Amino acid sequence: MGRIQVLTEGVANQIAAGEVVERPASVCKELIENSLDAGATQVRIELSRGGRSLVKVSDNGCGMNRDDAMLAFERHATSKLRSASDLLAIATLGFRGEALPSIASVSRVTLRTRAEDEESGTVVEIHGGRMRDVQDAALAPGTSVAVRNLFFNVPARRKFLRTERTELSHAVRLVTHYSLAHLGKSFQLRTERGALLGVTPVSTLRERVYQVFGGDSLDRLVEIEPVPERTLRLGGFVSEPQAQRSNRNSIYVFVNRRLVRDSLIQKAISRAYENLMPKGAFPFALLFLEIPPEEVDVNVHPAKTEVRFRNPSQVFELVRSAIRGRLVAAKPASGLPQPGQVAQREALGTSVAGGPLPGSLGAQRPPGTGAVPVSRRLEFPAGSEFQESAPPPSVGEVSGPDMEPAGVAPPSSATRPDALHSRSPLVDRQPASLGNLGGLRLLGQLHDSFIVAAGDDGVWIIDQHVAHERILFEKVLEARLHDKAAMQRLLAPIVLTLTPGQLVAFDELAEEFRGNGFEIEPFGGRTVAIKSTPAELSPQHVESLIYELLDDSREGGRGLTLGQLRKRMAATIACHAAIKVNMPLPTEKMRWLLEELARTECPMSCPHGRPIALRYGTRDILKAFHRL
Repeated sequence: MGRIQVLTEGVANQIAAGEVVERPASVCKELIENSLDAGATQVRIELSRGGRSLVKVSDNGCGMNRDDAMLAFERHATSKLRSASDLLAIATLGFRGEALPSIASVSRVTLRTRAEDEESGTVVEIHGGRMRDVQDAALAPGTSVAVRNLFFNVPARRKFLRTERTELSHAVRLVTHYSLAHLGKSFQLRTERGALLGVTPVSTLRERVYQVFGGDSLDRLVEIEPVPERTLRLGGFVSEPQAQRSNRNSIYVFVNRRLVRDSLIQKAISRAYENLMPKGAFPFALLFLEIPPEEVDVNVHPAKTEVRFRNPSQVFELVRSAIRGRLVAAKPASGLPQPGQVAQREALGTSVAGGPLPGSLGAQRPPGTGAVPVSRRLEFPAGSEFQESAPPPSVGEVSGPDMEPAGVAPPSSATRPDALHSRSPLVDRQPASLGNLGGLRLLGQLHDSFIVAAGDDGVWIIDQHVAHERILFEKVLEARLHDKAAMQRLLAPIVLTLTPGQLVAFDELAEEFRGNGFEIEPFGGRTVAIKSTPAELSPQHVESLIYELLDDSREGGRGLTLGQLRKRMAATIACHAAIKVNMPLPTEKMRWLLEELARTECPMSCPHGRPIALRYGTRDILKAFHRL
């Protein structure tokens, strides 16, 4: 007897299930995509025990007749492809015809469906890949698929499922972000504990982001608006540089409304935040790439989570330049944490400077949007149970002397500021920008380390060291680009002895040292003599700077592009040459720092990604004093 045998249909389906169905969230994904492909405008998801016991997706889509309902559970049976040529321009979310038979092979499935032009519907029950029953039933148009006891017949796979809370978090994350990709549809997500998500159709992505994440989170995001005439269009939201996450879990990328994991786009996002975020930090990103179907191959992975672009360099540059350009144009400023927010932000995994990212949902009304129907708002701190909560009361708008917070006695008219009697620019919510730093009024210096200034939009605190770092960094880069680095001649050469590894690194970096204003010559053996340095650099910092650059190059510099290498060297030079903390500054010097910082391209962060300026907004001050 030969060794090669044809697998049974059941085994083949279970193998396919291993590729398509990883966890309950995978089932949610496949069923939601089927609903969307069916033209549904209402999608309802029900989960029990994190989806381990039940995943049920119901919709008002086109539905199926009896024959199609039975055929849908056959492998590679699909309504979305007719020929191989269709693979070259796939416009639907699903197309393989593997999802339903794969899911049915490892669970107990009940399908209820009715096409709109049919008088009755059909109920199909399949257990472990075997059809148990088919009946006619009186049903409303649309489809409902209930998946129970996932992996009941594959205990080895079931053991790999995580806790109910973890599986629920994956499912909630997936449903939430499909709701963000389909604005004209309503999504409801319920568990045995109640509603977790409920959104209604909206016309703009800003409104949907507000529905899901709330006004406070929306204020921390920068919108990327697509250029209409381009073949490739990128839109969405990214977080300001100071709002940082510890992993990539808050980066969501949709290609033609398909949620994907793509390393090329991930790398482009990282490159856009280069020198704006510290190493190991990541932004929040919600990006939608629209590309002609023939320019992208979605038939790369059974779960359809990976894609391949025909012109990857074009996609990379579009994503990088669009994000970087908007961050540079917006110059978003970081706010000080409000009382009680520090613990919340730490629980959410955000930096204190960064503010609550999507996941901590507020209730303020976003600027530029109308009233949006919102069902429930939730906070999902990392590592905690999902808690259902009603939306907190809206802050509202100040319109007269009677608009006082409950329980707070209104001040007398003699002491009440006129600005509080009417709507004022001081209390209107405005995105904080670092574009007007040069117009701030200096108040002084805090601990000889921070510049304190006032503006129409609040009180600003500027870190003098990192502010000067950013100024010098951009000047060094500009001078290097035009080969015009200013040099200073040392009275006596500085002689350094290098290790063998440092000597190899020195040979690789010699041209860049020269281009940045260093004059370094071999001095015999493993020693070098430094005769000139960049004009901004104090001679006392030369030795430590050279060793730092050489050691950095040995540890992580190999494989860097020329541009990245120059940025790394410029950042190191700027850090060593910048004004230090605990250094008193005269008023003229502080004024110069603010004016020069305002002229920089990216005044938000130092070259290593630390925030430069924090703002305590006028609105926040008024709220703290119960004036709002």
